[in-house]
Amino acid sequence: MTLLHPTSPGTADRIRWIKLSSITVPLTTVVSDAKVLTGRQNALKDVALLLAEIETEEGHHGLGFTYTLRTGGPAQFAHAREIAPLLIGEDPNDISRLWNKMVWAGASIGRSGLGPQAIAAFDTALWDLKARRANLSLAKLLGSQRDAVRCYNTSGGYLQASVDEIIEKSTASLEKGIGGIKMKVGHPDRHIDLARVTAIRKHLGDDVPLMVDVNQQWDRTTALRMGRILEQFNLQWIEEPLDAWDVEGHRMLSSQLDTPIGTGEMLTSAREVTDFIRQNAVDVVMHDAPRVGGITPFLRVQQMAEEYGLMMAPHFVMEIHLHLAAAYAHETWVEHFEWLEPVFNERIDIRDGKMIVPSRPGLGLTLHEQTAAWTVATFETGGKSFN
Repeated sequence: MTLLHPTSPGTADRIRWIKLSSITVPLTTVVSDAKVLTGRQNALKDVALLLAEIETEEGHHGLGFTYTLRTGGPAQFAHAREIAPLLIGEDPNDISRLWNKMVWAGASIGRSGLGPQAIAAFDTALWDLKARRANLSLAKLLGSQRDAVRCYNTSGGYLQASVDEIIEKSTASLEKGIGGIKMKVGHPDRHIDLARVTAIRKHLGDDVPLMVDVNQQWDRTTALRMGRILEQFNLQWIEEPLDAWDVEGHRMLSSQLDTPIGTGEMLTSAREVTDFIRQNAVDVVMHDAPRVGGITPFLRVQQMAEEYGLMMAPHFVMEIHLHLAAAYAHETWVEHFEWLEPVFNERIDIRDGKMIVPSRPGLGLTLHEQTAAWTVATFETGGKSFN
């Protein structure tokens, strides 16, 4: 029997064309979290997206994206430009192999951080293409566990907002059908944090799920003391109480507090997240597909989290994470942000505290014409026929 090379003519579809777009999406409200109040970062006014559009010889299409906040957008775009030509002529089915190929191409800049974050746009586009070709939503392709996922809003609870503003926005979120509210804490004055949480819990009542996010601004002593005080509010979790890479500190908090500890959004490789899982240093796994390198490494973390029976609540990009959360075996949440809605024509249906998983093929997304006005750079490669 003659074995054909997997990319030989007639044996498989192949990637014909790739387009990259660097897009700056403005926020309607400039927001600040604890990192701003402690002087470590500037207020957030926009989101930098890197879009990847992939087309094959047989006419199949995939759309993927990654993002960064405050800095790094041009760097992601530059690295993506370097590695995009490596995918031309490849079989789009070989997603894991192509992920490894792209990682090795950028080995000199490492296997975490900028390199994998740029790769995430291609990886997500390949998964989107695979699901579209199968005429399945990405959730169904992965093996969906549910058709709707509990959701909570974060965008209305930043620290620049007054208590009255958070109350107004949380009320609007609940009326929209969102199931929970997360608010930012980590103010340099801990009494202000406690007063704000007290006011919001009183407004919401005891039955509405409430979460707090410290954005890494407490030390271990403060986190333990504040965590004990916050027990009275019956929180769903305390998010990023410590430095994002402090595995031992998170393990200590998880073992000593009744309130679950969530972390993972700032970690930029699957290995970094799985270290927390292995060492029992996290109760709510909050990794982020674009940040760890795309859907392929996200699923590696997800599999381990399932084995440990952990709750999962992936960070940001609900447009991607809704599908991944729907395919998770245990308790899960999706974070609601409306920030990226203007980029796409479609809207996620929300009701009864949950996001409804789209039934459209792939991620179920198409680009809105508005993105043209926000595009700061583009790059195309390929285009020739291999037939």
